[in-house]
Amino acid sequence: MDEPEEIRWAGKYIVAKTRGRWEYVSRARGIRAAVILAIDPEDHVILVEQFRVPLGRPCIELPAGLIGDETEGEDPVEAAARELEEETGYRAGRMENLGEYHSSPGMVSESFTLLRAHDLVRTGPGGGTAGEDITVHRVARADLPAFIAARRAGGDAIDVKLLLLLGPELLG
Repeated sequence: MDEPEEIRWAGKYIVAKTRGRWEYVSRARGIRAAVILAIDPEDHVILVEQFRVPLGRPCIELPAGLIGDETEGEDPVEAAARELEEETGYRAGRMENLGEYHSSPGMVSESFTLLRAHDLVRTGPGGGTAGEDITVHRVARADLPAFIAARRAGGDAIDVKLLLLLGPELLG
């Protein structure tokens, strides 16, 4: 597409842009995201629940956080390890980079780095930093479809990235 990108509005964390007839949103200042797939040695998935203002309700998600929002040039693996421990109270012995993915490419230019946390050790209660009010859920992988269905039935939003774990169940 040869048309120039134009900034229509910029905030501290996001920027609204247009290119021709397309409207979309980007992260500001080169900020990126890290999403962590954390499965403990007993085959439990570590999930987080957090109220999401744009949705107006709690959302069940994989642990995640921003890269470079406070430190320019931050390493995705280091950011993911920090976010995992802050949000969930689990420390990874090793983080494996599974690549970059785009969650909603028709609306946002943001991508996220997906990391797999290995050799998890519980170090604390989690819950995030002040004001995040994160609830940690440790769910057996075999019970995940029922857990997600129950949370959806109860009115919670479900992050699309959980399809990573629900895929085999959905494909039957």
